[in-house]
Amino acid sequence: MKNRHPNAKFLFVGASDRMEMEKVPQAGYKIKGLNITGIQRSLSIKNLMFPFKLIQSLYRAKKIIKKFQPNVVIGTGGFASGPTLFMANKKQIPSLIQEQNSFPGITNKLLAKKAGKICVAYDGLEKFFPKEKIIKTGNPVRQDLLETSNKKKEGIQFYKLNENKKTLVVLGGSLGARVINQTIEKNIENILANNVQVIWQSGKLYYEDYKKYNEIEEVQVHSFVKKMDLLYAAADIIISRAGAGSISELCIVGKPVIFIPSPNVAEDHQTKNALAVTKHHAAIMIKENELEKFQEILDDLINDGEKQNLLKKNIKKMALPNATIQIVDEIEKLIN
Repeated sequence: MKNRHPNAKFLFVGASDRMEMEKVPQAGYKIKGLNITGIQRSLSIKNLMFPFKLIQSLYRAKKIIKKFQPNVVIGTGGFASGPTLFMANKKQIPSLIQEQNSFPGITNKLLAKKAGKICVAYDGLEKFFPKEKIIKTGNPVRQDLLETSNKKKEGIQFYKLNENKKTLVVLGGSLGARVINQTIEKNIENILANNVQVIWQSGKLYYEDYKKYNEIEEVQVHSFVKKMDLLYAAADIIISRAGAGSISELCIVGKPVIFIPSPNVAEDHQTKNALAVTKHHAAIMIKENELEKFQEILDDLINDGEKQNLLKKNIKKMALPNATIQIVDEIEKLIN
């Protein structure tokens, strides 16, 4: 939007205790916070506070919209989307929902009736949204990922890898995934026995526990990774969580993937995201309660070039590299 309309003004609205309050200003944009949280799935004292927080957030969202006077409001399903889009719809301001997952959360389901357009990344979402509003665009991804196939040599040099060994990349997200870290630690000797080198993104919460493995020549442990394009380019096999953004990136990158979805997310949406890929024989999924099979499944994949090629071909077919452009096209139509 900024590229097409350099003079446009943007305002983000986030949940005041979430990561966006830090990340959005770092990217150079203003953000307002709402004191809103989700409903806990288990019985919790926090649920008693939810009605009060919702009323307070609706009032604050109304004030934000009145002051900013937006031409369009875009929701991505976070906690703050609900009050903000609800108040925008009451003022008859056009709204667009960008649903990232294969199984939508409650916020987007509630907002769908009033939304002008709903941009989705998966097929089959007419079960949840009005069919006539749905446009399959995919999810926005970092644009530098579109050319990773030409960067393999650069990636190997940047990460100081042995070009005669296969490279296994392990991704646990910015904070890290405890179960994935434990699984890699438990199986590290067997993994290396396959003539494999490992780039292991442990996450900042767990880096101190696993940095000792940097002493092994074939292992690199990082708390986070800056050059994701070069990391993907260097990878031969990737192990990852199954968040919507990660899956969209991995489809574009087109490498063999093992998904280990987090079961601790709303509606178990990571498992549903992974299933939407594995049903096309485009990736492998191992649930956390099935990780006793991990080494067997990984060994099989490392040693089966035909299977690797099939997964690469099928996941690449699912890529939607023009998502950002198409979503902006739809936003412009709403404004016009």
